[in-house]
Amino acid sequence: MYDIILRKRQGGELSGQEIEYFVRGCVSGSIPEYQISALLMAVFFRGLTRRETSDLTMHMYRSGDVVDLSAIPGIKVDKHSTGGVGDKTTLVLGPLVASAGVPVAKMSGRGLGHTGGTIDKLESIPGLKVEIDNDSFLKQVNEIGIAVVSQTGNLVPADKKLYAMRDVTATVENISLIASSVMSKKLASGADAIVLDVKVGRGAFMKSLDQAQELAGLMVDTGNSLGRKTVALITRMDQPLGLAVGNSLEVKEAIDTLSNRGPEDLRELCLALGSEMLALAGKAGSSGEARTILEEKLSNGRALAKFGQMIASQGGDYGVLTDSGLLPEASYRKVVAADKSGYVSDIDAMNIGLAAMGLGAGRETRESGIDLSAGIVLHKKAGMQVSRGEALATLHYNSGKNFEESAALVRSAFTIGDSPPEKLPPVIKRLAGV
Repeated sequence: MYDIILRKRQGGELSGQEIEYFVRGCVSGSIPEYQISALLMAVFFRGLTRRETSDLTMHMYRSGDVVDLSAIPGIKVDKHSTGGVGDKTTLVLGPLVASAGVPVAKMSGRGLGHTGGTIDKLESIPGLKVEIDNDSFLKQVNEIGIAVVSQTGNLVPADKKLYAMRDVTATVENISLIASSVMSKKLASGADAIVLDVKVGRGAFMKSLDQAQELAGLMVDTGNSLGRKTVALITRMDQPLGLAVGNSLEVKEAIDTLSNRGPEDLRELCLALGSEMLALAGKAGSSGEARTILEEKLSNGRALAKFGQMIASQGGDYGVLTDSGLLPEASYRKVVAADKSGYVSDIDAMNIGLAAMGLGAGRETRESGIDLSAGIVLHKKAGMQVSRGEALATLHYNSGKNFEESAALVRSAFTIGDSPPEKLPPVIKRLAGV
């Protein structure tokens, strides 16, 4: 291990055997944490080549359980988002593409910090179970075409160990380590193809377009090199996605979107990602054809019905599709109003995310509790006209929360100008490798 650390510290390239030795030692505990930390710091400063990143990803995903989806007919396509504010795309996208005949066998995680987790959102549906044994998981996908569950305990244990070490050694923000963390989990989840939603902007992990392109390109190359056809879309996350931020509030907005009356930006992003998934699954010959199929599923109610089937199959109350009052509701509301008239020129997604977390909608640490009813509903998005005193957003919270601090963050998130900003599409760029 000393030789491996020294070689990387001096800018050398590690062999596949050395990377395998390192990953095995992390999982078994045979390599002490101080040496793991030393190599992570050397990687942070010296970087990894594309081949090293691919090897690290491969040995990480093989470090624990690998889900076998071969019992499910057809091409299984997974989607991963790098996380953002108000990002409830899985709740819409899963039922939408499943209604078009693409099997969705998805394992998702919980939220940390200002970004929400799909599993937390699903748990706001009364009775819905997110922990299902493997046989029931496969059976449900075969019967209704979709299941979204929490990740198994022994899925990519190397990532759990390495992420914990990166978190305390200030080595999280390395493109190769981020790529191997994301892709190892996707590969271990058993999908045949992967669509990546790489967020860029103030509310995303990647703040600049150059960073996002580098990460997206590396993940696409890694997936393709390991036998999974991989496509990435780089998408905007300067303002929150949709109008709702917070678990039960986002479930309600997902239901609205599946009912074909959701926010335009959320609908457009789901159609773009869904079209890629249909194309990879061989269900459409072009993105235009795929989009037509998906728009029909939204308009004829099939996508919404598929979400209801999934909820019922996992023990949840599918009455939430027609009665949002069945979802957890906060006891208090606070309106944040505009202090001037004009046009909303910008909404800082990070401030909205932090405000929602302050109300209890997110976790400050992995051990923190979460309030499924708390969050923020925006009434205005960038480009909309607003009058002085008109509502910009409503805070949803329960007793014990300092709503004034969150209200101040929300107020500071909105920039109001004299003219509307240029309207930009949610998708900036597509990368598909070779």
